[in-house]
Amino acid sequence: MIHPLTYIHPDAKVAPNVKIDPFTVIHKNVEIGDGTWVGSNVTIMEGARIGKNCRIFPGAVISAIPQDLKFDGEESTVEIGDNTTIREFVTVNRGTKALGKTVIGKNCLIQAYCHIAHDCQVGDYCIFSNSTTLAGHITVGDYVVLAGLVAVHQFVKIGSHSFVSGGSLVRKDVPPYVKAAREPLSYVGVNSIGLKRRGFSIDKINHILDIYRVVFVKGYSVSKAVRIIEAEFPATDERDEILSFIRDSPRGIMKGYTSRNNDDIS
Repeated sequence: MIHPLTYIHPDAKVAPNVKIDPFTVIHKNVEIGDGTWVGSNVTIMEGARIGKNCRIFPGAVISAIPQDLKFDGEESTVEIGDNTTIREFVTVNRGTKALGKTVIGKNCLIQAYCHIAHDCQVGDYCIFSNSTTLAGHITVGDYVVLAGLVAVHQFVKIGSHSFVSGGSLVRKDVPPYVKAAREPLSYVGVNSIGLKRRGFSIDKINHILDIYRVVFVKGYSVSKAVRIIEAEFPATDERDEILSFIRDSPRGIMKGYTSRNNDDIS
């Protein structure tokens, strides 16, 4: 299962049924779970914690030190959940003393040439399309889809079940359940297709849509929109998640509709 032209440090912990192709290097202080496949020419550096049944394609570099001048050699990790796929030439940097770890959840697909920087926290069932780049300290919820060539500013938060269109520059926080596009990045609707695929009812999707009409479409300030939603909408998990996200957004959330950015809404 492990090719003789692979190098594995004696202190690495590799499960017995892991398959590793030639010319791959596994450094010390690495753990790889059952059923994982590691392709050729992969480098897995100190501090990597890779789950079960993952697939890591050729050329990936996992757990290199952060590209952060403040990093001072402190111990930190990269944690990758079970059943996650890392495609060709993906780079994932380990954490700094700020959080101590970079995390990618379970059942994610990280496509070719993506970069995930230090201290990012990525949820489960996420898809990052080719050449998507996350700067440091970014938080991404579950079931998030980032299309190709998306670039995310440091410390940004992206809510669960959201979709960001290809080529977007994400400078502000993206709330849960939405579609985001345009320049500057703006709300262009609720991610209804994704929500239907994940079993959300039409009534629940319409409830989310009504909330975001108040936040983004009717021209209210964010603080006034929050007050209206609290007063006029019944308490649901989705309402409370949206309100919590907005309140806990120190960078502020992305733009809504304006007379100059609402043409050709699909």
